[in-house]
Amino acid sequence: MNQVELGTILHMEKGKKPQKQSKEIEDGFLPYVDIKAFEKGIIDSYASPEKCVLCDDGDLLIVCDGSRSGLTGRAIKGVVGSTLSKISADGLTAEYLRYFIQSKYTLLNTQKKGTGTPHLNAQILKQSKLIIPSLPEQERIVARIEELFSELDKAVETLKTTKQQLAVYRQAVLKEAFSGHETWDKYQFSDLMSEVRNGYGLKPDDSGEYRILKISAVRPLNLDLTESRLNKTKFSDENTIKENDILFTRYNGSREYVGICAVVPALTEPYAYPDKLIKCRPKDQNSFHSKFLAYYMSQGDARKYLRSKIKTTSGQNGIAGADIKKTIVYLPNTEVQFKIVAEIETKLSVCDSIEKTVDTALQQAEAMRQSILKQAFEGRL
Repeated sequence: MNQVELGTILHMEKGKKPQKQSKEIEDGFLPYVDIKAFEKGIIDSYASPEKCVLCDDGDLLIVCDGSRSGLTGRAIKGVVGSTLSKISADGLTAEYLRYFIQSKYTLLNTQKKGTGTPHLNAQILKQSKLIIPSLPEQERIVARIEELFSELDKAVETLKTTKQQLAVYRQAVLKEAFSGHETWDKYQFSDLMSEVRNGYGLKPDDSGEYRILKISAVRPLNLDLTESRLNKTKFSDENTIKENDILFTRYNGSREYVGICAVVPALTEPYAYPDKLIKCRPKDQNSFHSKFLAYYMSQGDARKYLRSKIKTTSGQNGIAGADIKKTIVYLPNTEVQFKIVAEIETKLSVCDSIEKTVDTALQQAEAMRQSILKQAFEGRL
């Protein structure tokens, strides 16, 4: 069978901004299918269908604007949002077309065009070549893809469950390590810090030479220095971090990641930190271990207190440095601190090793998904 360019059989109708839109259902209005409704099925608003592109349950949509450009999926009945297009192709079932475009997602998503808000490069999609099998053969291929994907999904679910169990185990390790803490010396977190300071608000600039951390650099008890960007500004000492500082997330879209912390390791070059992180600099490294304090702040009553202080504004979850400073902590003598840190790290290192294996398997599962699609559209499935 001969290959054809998808553009010769493809139909795309770009959604439009509706003339009338409301948060409430009004007479004659339909659900407005924006990216949130498309991906999660959550309807935030309704729109008049007048002069708009409409979609029915099961129609195929593709994201044309934004970071998810190239993503395809089934529609719900409503008005197609302005960042989406309704698509179909002569001679192809909707599911066969969906899986074909899904096989091109990485290319489409990485070859977006435009400055500012990225846009789908529809020309790349239209120039993609494919074979048009008979309808029964398309149905057979789709059924085989879904059979293999189902098996893959079960494996992925098992891996994700393992990650959840590791998170529970980590908390159990910390809980055990700090049992009996009531007999230790009691402090406010601020008593132990010489400085608690919000970060610096700067836009990244790839032509710069100074590094500024991303918010994503801070994960529970881990600071990933590779999660950083360049900037032209040379930072003052107060805007940089140094070894044994403790960094907290000040804002995040997820409440689970607000108020989490990590200790700064030894650095080979200066790093600044953004305004959505909080730097806490210890007064006296001889009196306590920074890692001990970070572990303490990540469990039990300390973590419970920090969660209680999270406030949500305009969809962003945040915590104030003033609230972190008021956290009650208990410290034993330094010898006991070092012993507890060593015990925790021995146990957590096993977790870290397992989690790396799980993460690698999850990446391989995604690669396997793309391999299945590649084989399907090369006639090898």
